[in-house]
Parts: sequence; structure tokens; C-alpha cells
Amino acid sequence: MSRTQDESDTNEHREALVEHMQLTLACHTITDVQYGDTTQLEGTTLVVNQEGLRQHLLADQRLASVEVHLVRPDEPCRFGVVYDILEPRAKAPGTGPDFPGILGPMEIAGQGITHVLQGTAVTVLDEGTPLAGGKVVEMHGDAGTACPYASLCHVVIVPHIVEGLERHRALHALRLAVVKASVFLASAAIGQDAETTAVFDAQGPADTSHAGLPRIAYIGQIHSRQRVAEVDEPILYGANTIGMVPVMLHPNEWLDGALVTSHSSRGVETYFYQNHPVLTELYRWHREGKLTLVGTIATMAGSDNDDRPRNCMLAAQQAKWVLAADGAILTKYGGGAPHADMALTARLCEDLGIRTTVQVEDMSHDRRAESSMLFNYAEVDAIVHVGRHDTRWEVPAVERVIVGNPEDAAALREPQWFDAQQLCGVANQQGASRVRSFVY
Repeated sequence: MSRTQDESDTNEHREALVEHMQLTLACHTITDVQYGDTTQLEGTTLVVNQEGLRQHLLADQRLASVEVHLVRPDEPCRFGVVYDILEPRAKAPGTGPDFPGILGPMEIAGQGITHVLQGTAVTVLDEGTPLAGGKVVEMHGDAGTACPYASLCHVVIVPHIVEGLERHRALHALRLAVVKASVFLASAAIGQDAETTAVFDAQGPADTSHAGLPRIAYIGQIHSRQRVAEVDEPILYGANTIGMVPVMLHPNEWLDGALVTSHSSRGVETYFYQNHPVLTELYRWHREGKLTLVGTIATMAGSDNDDRPRNCMLAAQQAKWVLAADGAILTKYGGGAPHADMALTARLCEDLGIRTTVQVEDMSHDRRAESSMLFNYAEVDAIVHVGRHDTRWEVPAVERVIVGNPEDAAALREPQWFDAQQLCGVANQQGASRVRSFVY
């Protein structure tokens, strides 16, 4: 009996993977979004079949109803509370599953061809999170200029959960909705010629093609155990990270669906895993022959004084003895305890002869340098600042708001002040922040 074409394509893909871990992003530029009878690309316009997308998501019986809204760049519009933001992406047939462990079967991410709708985003709102302290997107004005998401076309999805559903199951339904919508929309690009392609193919610690260049690793936190993950909370390949120690990932895995944010994500959205600023810049320097990108380590912020030194030690030791790194860039996930964990990991790397750069969010509220210091290691002296609590923008009233909870509409519409923590992407811990500070 002969194999089907899909089986043949899949086996060829697996055979190629043994020799070479290569991800090709087939990029389709989107400059506008409109409703239509069929979800498709018309030039640089994404046409969305609103009812088709709604019915696709309503296959999950935990959802009572779904709203779909379209928002364009620089439109006087405000929406929240944001659960997560993704770039629409879909794997080409035979090159691997979409979001393995969450949506697709378990298989390594970061290889094959992925179609990308650049210039657009799927944003899912959460009706169950209070507006006070929740994250919003501001599309217009000075605050919009500071927000990296304001330049995108948004397909904003508002799922309404069936009455009485447990909160953790409701959050899981939101996660499934946003990844399903991402793939649904990007599937319109399958079979069409990409405007541009980008190839990512780091060879890892065994790479000998860049002899003599600095060997650089990335160490990134993917969860903080200050908040215990739900049993059904998918973070890494569908797992909730409970019991996890630092794990090495190929850089491509971060970019191609192995990771999504946790349900409670501060300064982090999945969009900037898919477009990771640190990794894409390291890849650029790798291609230009300025350094060797030797690999990445995904770690967590500890929950106690046993967890913390163990995770920090293991991450530093992996960077030294497995990746043979000369330098490392570190980012955190969350607030004060992750801040301290990242710094300890960096100090342990420095003790092993690995030079480090850490990216921090200022934790002070009074603009005093002393208040922002959650660590003071002389060795950790290369520090990039991505924003602070009291960086604020005054925003005017807007006519159009999109909310998860209708009771929030009036409050979100009013003129008000937003700080960097409330605006998605402003104090971004993955490196996308446009805010920088200077000590003077």
C-alpha cells in the first residue's frame, strides 16, 4: 500500500530535521482588514469572514458566544482587558503542527515553513479580569506611539464564557481561542506566494562556522512561580511548567509556537515570542558574522529559597558546560522575585566567566535610583532598562472602545491616565519596549 502525500511530506520533513533545524517564515504583508464572505488575502488586505471565524471558535462548547471586531492603525480606539496578542501564523502542510501540545500533536517546533501575516494581530479580551490593573491597547495619540501594537491591524476577539464555568477552564478556553484564531486567519496565506521570506537556522553549540567569534546564549524566564500555574495551563509545548527545571531550546522553538504566555502575563505577550526582539537581533548578528548564537535556555522564577538557587545554578551551568557560551543575555518574567532570580543567574554566569547583559523593568514608584535596586552585584554591570511604573500618558476620551465586560465600556471610554504597566507592549520584558531611561 502506498503512502499518502501527507505521510510522505511528513517523513521527508522529519528526515531533513535530523540533519538541519531550519525555519522559514513566509511573510505576507497586511495593511488593512475588512469583512467579507470568505477569509482570504486580497493583495495586502486581510478579508475576514466574521461568521466563519465565530463558528470555528464556537466549536469549543465552553464559549457561549464570540464577538469579532476589526481595528486599524491610528484609529481612535481603545480595547481591553487584553488576555493575549498573537501574530496570525499557520504551518505549511507537511512541515509540522501548529502550536504543538496546545493545538497540534506533540512534535518539535521551529522547523519547516510557517506562513505569517505581518502587520496584523489577533487580540483576545478577557471578560473575567477587572479593568483596574488590566492591560489595554491604545491605538492613537502619544500613548499609541509608545505602544508597538498600535501600528498593527487587529482582529479583536471577545469570547463570552458559558455561565458557571470554573475560572481555570475559562482561561484555558481563551488560550485555545487565540491560537485557533491565529491559525484560522493565517491559513488564508497557504498556497500563496510570500512577499518575503526569512530563514532561521542556527546550528547550536556544535557550530564551527564562526570560529573565533563570541559565543552568545539567551536565558529567558517563561513563568514566575509566584503564581502557581493551573493544572491545564499550557505554557511550554502545552505543559504548565510545574516541576520544570531550566531547559535548553533551539532559538527557533521560541519563534514558532513552542511557547505561549501564562494566563497572568506582565509585560509579556505571545506576539513577542513569535517576533522575539532579543533572538531576532542575535540571529541578525549571527548572519552578519559578528557572533555565534549557540542556543537558549528557558527557565522560571522560583517560588522559594530552595527553588531559586537551584534554577539559577542549573541555568548558569548549562550555559557554561553545555552551550560553552562566552556571553549571555537574560530577561525576566514578572515582578520583583523574577528580577532577583535573573540577577542571581547573571551573577553565577559571571562567576563562570560568562559576560552578561540583563534587561530590567524599574520596580520603584518614586523615581529614586535606590528604590529600584533589587540587586547589587558588582559583576552584573550591563543593564538595559525597559520602562518603569510611573511612566504615564494622558489619553483623551474616545468614541470607540471594545471591552470584554460591557460594564467596563464607560470607564474605558473616558479621558484618563495610563501607566506603562497598563499599556500592552510599553514596558515589554521581551525587548520590544520603546521606553529607555538615563541616569543623570
